[in-house]
Amino acid sequence: MPTLLIVGSQWGDEGKGKIVDMISREADVVARYQGGSNAGHTVVDGDKKYILHLIPSGILHPNCQCLIGGGVVVDPQALTKEIQDLEKLGFEVAPRLFISDCAHIVLPYHRLLDAAQEKLRGKGKIGTTGRGIGCAYGDKATRCGLRLGDLRNEKKLRAKIEALESFYKPLFEKVHHIEVPDADKVAADLLQYARILRPMLVDGPAWINRKLDQGRKVLIEGAQGILLDIDHGTYPFVTSSNPSPGGVCSGLGIGPKRINRIAGVAKAYTTRVGEGPMPSEFEPEFAEKVRKEGNEYGATTGRPRRCGWFDAPAVRRSILVAGIEEIMLTKLDVLDPLEKVRIGTRYRINGKEMEVFPTDLAPETPVEVVYEELPGWKTPTSACKTYEELPANARRYIERIEAVLGLPVSVVSVSADRSGTIVRTPGFF
Repeated sequence: MPTLLIVGSQWGDEGKGKIVDMISREADVVARYQGGSNAGHTVVDGDKKYILHLIPSGILHPNCQCLIGGGVVVDPQALTKEIQDLEKLGFEVAPRLFISDCAHIVLPYHRLLDAAQEKLRGKGKIGTTGRGIGCAYGDKATRCGLRLGDLRNEKKLRAKIEALESFYKPLFEKVHHIEVPDADKVAADLLQYARILRPMLVDGPAWINRKLDQGRKVLIEGAQGILLDIDHGTYPFVTSSNPSPGGVCSGLGIGPKRINRIAGVAKAYTTRVGEGPMPSEFEPEFAEKVRKEGNEYGATTGRPRRCGWFDAPAVRRSILVAGIEEIMLTKLDVLDPLEKVRIGTRYRINGKEMEVFPTDLAPETPVEVVYEELPGWKTPTSACKTYEELPANARRYIERIEAVLGLPVSVVSVSADRSGTIVRTPGFF
């Protein structure tokens, strides 16, 4: 029952897609447990670039079966397009992709409401992707959502959509002054996507537990990062699900003892998309330099990411919440040109020193980050194939991160390409 969980240990966008893609070569199953099409996992293979939003990154490997768990909210239009785009590129998707029939559906009502709510928030906006994810989770929590299993019964599907139209009509027209989508059109579109998606629907918990009982090597793929967890992140500037390991159990329907190993992916610096506190953020001019060097633009939205130094208190919060046992460090090469590099080791807030990111930190709260400064390496690392080939100062930087976090760095990524990965502890299962 070998099971490895990969989580983001910052604010998402840590490079999980590349890590999952690499480990998928050894896996039998790759399963996604939360989030929606607001996630964007990028995989680069030579001159080819694949961006996946809903389908687990393991789909790029013919040996892998993939599961979208019940904790994911699925936009049928986006998923259908993703399937068709991959099939056009020659990937065999349909026989290898399975979708839990308990997963909730993202509807046009959710996308419209998402945009309307952000507009209403004004300067206090959260910075959502506008894809309706949070609103779909909202309907799930208030028990009026649609699930993919509803696609099997047209009569039941239409009745549920009509009920939602009645619910949203006064809210849309009298509060947000937008027209409510027509229930017949929504149903017709869903039934069109259903022709492709219905054959992939399974009893998700039964499917994944059967694989585990068979001793299959299972890789579990998280979206976003622990600091965006709705319960443990920088609320309200968070996602609407649980990227933490608790989300695995509820999102896939497996027991916690089924998880054997938990790895946290972290960039060699820090990035964040959207609003919310980010204590180690660079000054604008330096941020732009690093952003261009690291191509720090959202895979889903194209929005520029905020950039900052490696923030150990933030990663410690993720380690605490997620039980992370090792760090997989990405984008070390982005720091190659710098004369000096810094690690934020702790905070000073109102005269008090803090080792762990506080749960109630507001964006406007003054935070003094206590930094350790190390010499840069001023040498390209992208051609390095072993840890020993890395410049001495790059190794010192990695080893200082290990010491500050108290965890080993098991993987170091030195380029966006699949081949640019140094694995220090071979064998993932």
